[in-house]
Amino acid sequence: MAIIEELPRTRIGSWPQGLRDMREFRSVAAGGLIGLLVGDALGVPYEFHSPEKLPPPHLIEFAPPAGFQRSHPGVHPGTWSDDGAQALILLDSLLERDRLDLDHFARGLCRWLTEGFYAVNRCVFDIGGQTNTALNRLRTGVPPEVSGPAEERHNGNGSLMRVLPLALWHKDDDRDLIMLAARQSLPTHGHPRSQIACAVYCLWARSILESAADPWDVAVARFLTNGGLDIFPSAEVALVLDPSNADVARGTGYVVDTLWSAKASVEATPDYESCLRHAIAFGHDTDTTAAVAGGIAGLLYGSEGIPDRWKRALLGRELYEPLLDRLSAL
Repeated sequence: MAIIEELPRTRIGSWPQGLRDMREFRSVAAGGLIGLLVGDALGVPYEFHSPEKLPPPHLIEFAPPAGFQRSHPGVHPGTWSDDGAQALILLDSLLERDRLDLDHFARGLCRWLTEGFYAVNRCVFDIGGQTNTALNRLRTGVPPEVSGPAEERHNGNGSLMRVLPLALWHKDDDRDLIMLAARQSLPTHGHPRSQIACAVYCLWARSILESAADPWDVAVARFLTNGGLDIFPSAEVALVLDPSNADVARGTGYVVDTLWSAKASVEATPDYESCLRHAIAFGHDTDTTAAVAGGIAGLLYGSEGIPDRWKRALLGRELYEPLLDRLSAL
């Protein structure tokens, strides 16, 4: 399996087509980032439950209805999990280094595991087995390019859940975005399938930023015409992009299912709130499905489209707001 090499990068510095000014960019960027964090935090209490065990969608809130046996009962409502923390670590690294510095990013991931870096109240309470293995490899000195398990069975959604900040920060061409989205996956998820899912998701986000009429279709076309079939095995590309994935979306931790479950939630609903409730109603890996869908829905509807009660109840403002300020300052 080929390792995605880091490419020399020159910042283009142009606004995404469709965004008129910095204030609009701030709203859209905040919508994407806060949308991801709110989705993660909203899904935390419902994680691991099958759909039939969940409350009705209209009762999905940070604090579940009385009598519901929530996951992570010691975690305060409004707290994001590993999804949000790793997304903020990626954004912090991009802003600090002005490039994707895989060593710097990997150190941040290890700091999250050992110190609670970018975790609310420095509390680490949820980590996937594959990510745990990869981070412990990093801590023993394994290079981040090869620390992520890379067999076919190692296709959890742990690199997809965090990649959105790359699309918000990135200003270069589509091929470069594809390469970097894939590369940021390597420290924890080395299989091409995970890398492809991350790249397509970033192009999906970029298409929304550019006000494309059919952003998913535009993203797929841009992936295929900007090197996707040259960089990755064609069989893996076909598997990730197969439209029949939509028919079996069920909110699991499998990276392809997470991507398509998020797509189903975004396309089936008219606003941010109903999108997240649709994502959580799949059950299973509710925090990550809602984080991945919430990031896209946040871009679509902007920060103003996220319910005020959810934004007020989201903890960790002191962690994410400085990053949004630094991102807008670019």
